[in-house]
Amino acid sequence: MASEQQRQEPGMTGEENCYPGDQQSLRLRRVSSGTSSQSSPQFNWRSTGEEDEGGESRPCQDLRNLPMPMALKSAVRQVQQMQVPVVSSFESWKRSKSRTLRKFRDNARGFLPFFALWRKSLQQIGGNFGGGVQSYFLFLRFLVVLNFVSFLLIAGFVLIPSIVFRSVGTGPVNSTGPEECMFYDPNPQGLVVFYNYFLDLLSGTGFMEYSYLFYGYYNSTMVEDSNFSYNIPLAYLFTAVFYFAFCLICIIARMGTAARVAVATGGSAASSYSKIVFTGWDYGCLGDQATKLKQKNIHYRLQMDLEEERIKKKAASLTLFQKIVLYSLRIFLALVAFGLITAAFYGIIQTTNFSQSRSGEEGIRGLIFEYLPSIVITAGNFLVPFLCDQIALLERYAPSTSIIVALLRSVILRMVSLGALLFTLWSQITCATDAVKCELCHYNYKDYPCWETRVGQEMYKLTLFDFLITIAVLVLVEIPRRMVVDNWSSKLAQWVGRQEFLVPSNVLGLVYGQTVVWAGALFCPLLPFISAIKFVILFYCKKLTLFNNCRPALKTFRSTTSTFFFLVVLLFGWGLAMVVMIYSVAEMHPSRSCGPFRSFPTMWAIVPTSFYSLSQTTQEFLFFIGSQAFSIPLFTFSCVVMCYFIALASVYGKSVALLRGQLKLEGRDKQFLVKQIEELSRKLEIPKDYTEY
Repeated sequence: MASEQQRQEPGMTGEENCYPGDQQSLRLRRVSSGTSSQSSPQFNWRSTGEEDEGGESRPCQDLRNLPMPMALKSAVRQVQQMQVPVVSSFESWKRSKSRTLRKFRDNARGFLPFFALWRKSLQQIGGNFGGGVQSYFLFLRFLVVLNFVSFLLIAGFVLIPSIVFRSVGTGPVNSTGPEECMFYDPNPQGLVVFYNYFLDLLSGTGFMEYSYLFYGYYNSTMVEDSNFSYNIPLAYLFTAVFYFAFCLICIIARMGTAARVAVATGGSAASSYSKIVFTGWDYGCLGDQATKLKQKNIHYRLQMDLEEERIKKKAASLTLFQKIVLYSLRIFLALVAFGLITAAFYGIIQTTNFSQSRSGEEGIRGLIFEYLPSIVITAGNFLVPFLCDQIALLERYAPSTSIIVALLRSVILRMVSLGALLFTLWSQITCATDAVKCELCHYNYKDYPCWETRVGQEMYKLTLFDFLITIAVLVLVEIPRRMVVDNWSSKLAQWVGRQEFLVPSNVLGLVYGQTVVWAGALFCPLLPFISAIKFVILFYCKKLTLFNNCRPALKTFRSTTSTFFFLVVLLFGWGLAMVVMIYSVAEMHPSRSCGPFRSFPTMWAIVPTSFYSLSQTTQEFLFFIGSQAFSIPLFTFSCVVMCYFIALASVYGKSVALLRGQLKLEGRDKQFLVKQIEELSRKLEIPKDYTEY
């Protein structure tokens, strides 16, 4: 008993520090609870957890976090239930109602996951390959839901009204202008060969060009009745705006969740080794293979952290001359990587110009010319990142830094390749090199009689070609590679091995595909629906290749920062698509021969035209919303709210830092106690086996 008291005297217990979760060991608690009532935890018996008179719950002590025996906790729970306060019948009814609602809410939260998309598949993936690979499929599911909900938005406000009003026969608003600008006939003339339908399906021409798939098929229909009015051009424009706003809200909400997880888990590179060892295990792993893989992943994380520390120490010990040489090498290699990206940008521009000049070809040859920009973009997205990865190895960065640098270069390449394609199309549509062609219609009406449909076709071909390449790689590369590795026992086959499932590169492919969808949604309204179907098929293809053809990468990306990083990249893609939409809506002249905006100088011109057709009261209300009397107080209130949340985040950050410091101090206290016990055991000559008790 004396030894137990001596163990408690050197340090303070958890109750004294007001942290009941960090208490003594179970054996020490069992002995001390039976010997001394002073060292037993004290409980506030009046903490019942009931609501107060205002309907809000009082702060109560959580029995699960208190270091108490189960028998004592059961007794406390029984005493709490016996304490029935004297209240009125109305307050009793209100409390019972709140309990019922709380229980219903908890049951609903537990029941909703059963309706989650691919719930069992995601659990299976996470159990066999860990949370890192599972994050890719969660991100893929997020894009499926995002595109499907976006399609419902577009179908409800644009597609279905266009079908209904077209069948009703409401006449469109005729466009006025030169006759040369009004000619547009995409329907094929004469007898069409059967295989041309297949070519039209791949290129978006022919029977698909003049359909609800593309911009040119929609009319500038305005339905006006005494009790009902609907403006198709205004609905088309506002639906596109709301679509982009909805996607932005979803991304920001998901980024907030990822940021909270990163802050709560300490998603920085300076995490302690003990945290990786004691909290890095994934208990969802099933089977020996998944267990061994997780062990290798933890080993790699420790190895990567040690390598980063070694590189930091080595960098700190470099002389001035060595630092100059190192930074010169990094600058040179960065210029080489920039040169590769610039070469890809130039190659895409030249390829797009050549493809547009040969767009009149028919048959298989014409299809190849149609897909030439997509082929060059896909080849560049494969070759340039591979070369950038090799360059990153020569720059002698830390392991995590080299991965981030390589990923940033890949992101820049993908955004630049898409930007180069759009820039080339805009320059040809607006006659940047020959302004004479655009004097009559304000756009190149000879080569692009309906330029919005042409842009939509390019985005459609990029989406379709990206999907076809994924299927082709699965059938022609991954399956034969797995068959060769499994059935051929040569050293070369074993050295090559199965293909690794690289989460960062796969997620960047999804980001690129979603950016293409955003860039073409204004010109191809059904592209989100096509993308949703593509991502659904891609989910099953990736799941098939994951379980049968691939092995997870041993070098994993940090899970706490990867989710937030990928969402930031997705936000950059959204920004690029937003620039495309703003430029198309505000600056470029719509086609006079097709589309809902054929009679307006710009797409945005429909907004002031529709505004002045509203009632006087509505106009005054909208003017007030746009005036300084409303905008300045709203801006002030927004600043106050932002300052509040910034201060709240700062307080939370300081609290997290304080708790981390307390955890370090408690660890040092435990080390001090262990040393005291060892010294005491030496003095009293107690065997080592007894000191464990």
